[in-house]
Amino acid sequence: MSTTAAIPAPRPHLWRAFLAFLLPMMAANILQALSGTINNVYLGQMLGVRAMAAVSAFFPILFFFISFMIGLGSGASVLIGQAWGARERERVKAIAGTTLTVGLIVGLLVALFGGVLTGPMLRLLHTPADILPQTTAYARIMLIAAPGIFVFLLVTSMLRGVSDTVSPLITLAVSTAIGLVLTPALIRGWGGLPQMGVASGAWAAVASYAAGLAWLAWHMLRRGHPLAPDAVFLRHMKVDRAILARVLRIGLPTAMQVITMSLAEVAVLFLVNRFGSDATAAYGAVNQVMSYVQFPAMSIAITASILGAQAIGAGRSHTLGAIARTGILMNLVLTGGLVLLAYLFSRPLIGLFITSAPVVDITQTLLHIMLWSLVIYGMAAVLSGLMRASGTVLVPTGLSIFCILAVEVPVAWGMSRLIGLEGVWIGYPAAFIAMLLLQAGYYRLVWRKRPIRRL
Repeated sequence: MSTTAAIPAPRPHLWRAFLAFLLPMMAANILQALSGTINNVYLGQMLGVRAMAAVSAFFPILFFFISFMIGLGSGASVLIGQAWGARERERVKAIAGTTLTVGLIVGLLVALFGGVLTGPMLRLLHTPADILPQTTAYARIMLIAAPGIFVFLLVTSMLRGVSDTVSPLITLAVSTAIGLVLTPALIRGWGGLPQMGVASGAWAAVASYAAGLAWLAWHMLRRGHPLAPDAVFLRHMKVDRAILARVLRIGLPTAMQVITMSLAEVAVLFLVNRFGSDATAAYGAVNQVMSYVQFPAMSIAITASILGAQAIGAGRSHTLGAIARTGILMNLVLTGGLVLLAYLFSRPLIGLFITSAPVVDITQTLLHIMLWSLVIYGMAAVLSGLMRASGTVLVPTGLSIFCILAVEVPVAWGMSRLIGLEGVWIGYPAAFIAMLLLQAGYYRLVWRKRPIRRL
């Protein structure tokens, strides 16, 4: 299970398995981001830089609130993958039912308390005064809609556990198409609709998620999908404490990692906000470009985790090393290729979101500082994802959290003091390099020498 060059290349069937799982998931992730990107393009082009800054200022807060769902979905998908590999369909439904029930409860709490505390949260972040009212209006809608957003995230994550990456792709195509039409309609007031300003993007996102979920439920029922919301599945819509404990064993450390990442983004945003609303808009545009380039890395890591979980459930733990090698090589090819394209076309890409030439110049400089390091991040994520498939979560997660708290944030703060805004973005490559070194060390020296057991 080594990743060194001395080991033979992965077998062709693993490449095919990766690609069959990976390509629809990557397309779905791109469509999901495209929905948000379309909203941001409309806002930036039709309402100006301040509208883009208003939405960007809320992004870390939204990411913070959905972090628990990402962790919960990750834990559930690993357990579902193992149960699916062992051909235990009833257990698949039980895991999914428990996870969705918990997600709905948490979503209702976020809708209640998050909607009430939107203004104070944004003021604590020192959101620039010229965009605070618009940011507050946008954020409140998104937080109140949290139950639906959380269910959407969990369902698409759990579908991957049963090797279904096509249904989420079609669902997101439906959702994106609705957002493509509804956002400008609400900005301009087409067809008698009210002109909603910056809040147009939030209302369009909520409507597109709701329509996507409705279509997905119909689709799964029609196809007799193992996770279809039929009578059998609905009987499992309750909290099974034993299952929840196993989901949380994997999900909570993962959620803590994502929460730490979101808190680091909040800290980065705090540093960026000190340089004014133009810098905030640049931060948002960099995040948009980064999200697309990062998709292959994230998708490959998820694929490695799910294929690893299914292999463990089916009693084929001996294939885990080949899965790791395949994931790392695919990351070099796919993520590396997108990084190169993003460097070549960075200015036109940024121009989709920013119309002010000086802000475009700032954004391009910031993007070039850290873009290459996403390849490094992808390699570390593959190793961490594969270890998570076996239930080994605490140490890989702890290493990632250490790199975020002890490397990324201090480096960003220190370099911003030394060289200004550009220094904030040096924290990313510093953290990703440290993450790869530590994850690879633990993988090679500890994890691969342990026996692998099903959870």
